[in-house]
Amino acid sequence: MSAVNNVDVAGFWENGWTIVPGVYSREDVSRLREAAHWSRKNFGGDLLANPRLREVLTDGNFVKIARQVLGQDEIVYAGDSAFTVNGVQRGFHKDNADRVDPNAPDWNGKYTILRFGIYLQDHYRHTGGLNLRHRSHNTPDLTVGNNVYVRTRVGDVAVWSLRTTHSGNGMLLRFPKSKAPLPNEQGKYPKWLVTGKDGDRIALFAALGLDDAHMSRYVDYLKTRKYMVDIWRKTRYDQAALSAAEQAGLTVRNVPLEIVDDPEVGQNADYVALPY
Repeated sequence: MSAVNNVDVAGFWENGWTIVPGVYSREDVSRLREAAHWSRKNFGGDLLANPRLREVLTDGNFVKIARQVLGQDEIVYAGDSAFTVNGVQRGFHKDNADRVDPNAPDWNGKYTILRFGIYLQDHYRHTGGLNLRHRSHNTPDLTVGNNVYVRTRVGDVAVWSLRTTHSGNGMLLRFPKSKAPLPNEQGKYPKWLVTGKDGDRIALFAALGLDDAHMSRYVDYLKTRKYMVDIWRKTRYDQAALSAAEQAGLTVRNVPLEIVDDPEVGQNADYVALPY
């Protein structure tokens, strides 16, 4: 666990992302893979409500990393987390509330919401990992920044700004490994040139940040999105979940409870910018 105390904070702020190596053991990853397969059939809420996957939020690792990156002790979780098994989504995008307008509030000052990603298989030598545009976190322009294939090893944690341009299901070539195909170029490469997969592609994601204006705006935005509200409708935090989060130093904003019986939430299937 020593890697959690050695986060490249300067690299994160300069580049918009970083990798924290060796946070989880192979045994941890094997257990989480099994839990994700179980959850696919048995659970539809967020990770904190999931008794078999909540450990990634409550074991303290994310909180320690976030405290180092953000420079403050109070770290907030507002119900934005999920897992995917063999997901197929691909295409550059940003996750923050204000994705298009450079004059919108998200682009004022230091942005303080982090996306954590644990990829429960090797992507150092295997395809299917994360693409990021390097140093793309200070502009809404999706074409800015060199395309990077994030070569995570088993047990690594990737951390990036919600403002960083990224895409799932990246492609790693057998050679040259230094070249990362753009998401819309992947169909141009023959199968023999692409490295193989390391089993089912399973990933766990969560957003953590500070209790500030950026988090408030992000939650307001998420409340407009149908996919997120559908997850929250299936989410209930029992006392065990809340106690474990508190013990880890994680402040939980219980957004699923906030939206109960609210007919105004979840009206947008696609992205719609918030007014300001």
